[in-house]
Amino acid sequence: MWFQNLLSKFGNAPAAEKITDPSKIDSEYSYWRMRTFYSMYIGYVFFYFTRKSFTFAMLPLSMELGFTKADLGILGSILYITYGISKFFSGIMSDRSNPRYFMAAGLIVTGFCNIFFGLSSSILFFAIFWGLNGWFQGWGWPPCARLLTHWYEKGERGRWWSLWSTSHNVGGAIIPSLMAFSISIYGWRSAMYAPGVICIIVGFFLINRLRDTPSSLGLPSIEEYKGAVATEEEQAADKLSKKQLLLDVVLRNKYIWILGFAYFFISVVRTVANDWIHIYLVEMKGFKMAAAVTCVTLFEVGGFLGTLAAGLLSDKLFEGRRGPANVIFTLGVFISSLGLWYIPVSAVFFAHMMMFSVGFFVFGPYMLIGMAAAELSHKKAAGAATGFVGWFAYIGAASAGYPFGKIAEDYGWNTFFVVLAVCVLLAFALLSLTWVPKRKKVISAE
Repeated sequence: MWFQNLLSKFGNAPAAEKITDPSKIDSEYSYWRMRTFYSMYIGYVFFYFTRKSFTFAMLPLSMELGFTKADLGILGSILYITYGISKFFSGIMSDRSNPRYFMAAGLIVTGFCNIFFGLSSSILFFAIFWGLNGWFQGWGWPPCARLLTHWYEKGERGRWWSLWSTSHNVGGAIIPSLMAFSISIYGWRSAMYAPGVICIIVGFFLINRLRDTPSSLGLPSIEEYKGAVATEEEQAADKLSKKQLLLDVVLRNKYIWILGFAYFFISVVRTVANDWIHIYLVEMKGFKMAAAVTCVTLFEVGGFLGTLAAGLLSDKLFEGRRGPANVIFTLGVFISSLGLWYIPVSAVFFAHMMMFSVGFFVFGPYMLIGMAAAELSHKKAAGAATGFVGWFAYIGAASAGYPFGKIAEDYGWNTFFVVLAVCVLLAFALLSLTWVPKRKKVISAE
């Protein structure tokens, strides 16, 4: 009985009695939009703690246990593969779930996976716990996409979505310092325990703070509240079943597939910059580890600002169109990646500038592709659409693990950067096809 009661909490929250007082609707909307936003922002910051902890434990772990770059790449790839698969299936589940419990459960379980990883010493158990971590990491993004599309209207969503997406960068910028402190004092195992315990605590914070859609609190939909007029396609999609929404506005939507493949290549670049460049700078450019890790922090700082800039640019300059901003930012990624390749030996300042620049430009499309997928589908399928393209993204991230580790080990860093440049150009070509997308028409259920 208790298990059934627990499972029942994961379903969509039922609609509450409608509030009719306009002043109360205004005050409730203002309160719950802010509370929803800061709660999911904080939650996603800490998802990053348990996702990136291994990245900074790699070198001391490999020295203690004798793992090669290829071994480390395998573990990185396992997380991204399970994360990518989970992101799609959890996206479908999240459209039918209450994000209050769905997101919190994912964060709590990833905390335990980090702790169990730190207690292990064999490649088998590392792979098991890191794979499970990847699966439950996939429970973070889709609930946030659901909340963003239900609480923020399209004309303002670029700014709110981009601001929320900076949680990636805040988590990514904080985690290196926490890991460096833990490793220097207590060793690499503590660098897995600390984020694990923190995330379990934050998971319960999410249960306390989050709620489901406006209707679950007696409020009108965001479109009704903002006076937005739904298109014919959106009105038709409102009448479709969950299955029809998945098939008609996600899986049969050519732009979702284009965005998915572009996301693959953008994710390769982002993950390579985050996971491998600090090792490249130490091995090839003579950097001290502290200077190399600072580059990773600046990458995240650049990403923070680039994410905000991309959202504002797409809202204001391109009037809600995400395609042009994606193309412009991807061109910036290509130029910045060439700069990283040709960093002079020991040129720390130049390396810092290039890593900042790569972060600024790569996080623009990394954020906007997910938003474009949600907007080119339907808000009732936002979790499935973003989860689907996210699946491609984390196959790309997995490709940045073992394959790029093997390329660096067997063919050298120059080949590594040639392959990276090709990935950026392919992303640019694909995103060019979304410059002026035509919204997919859906078949009415009637």
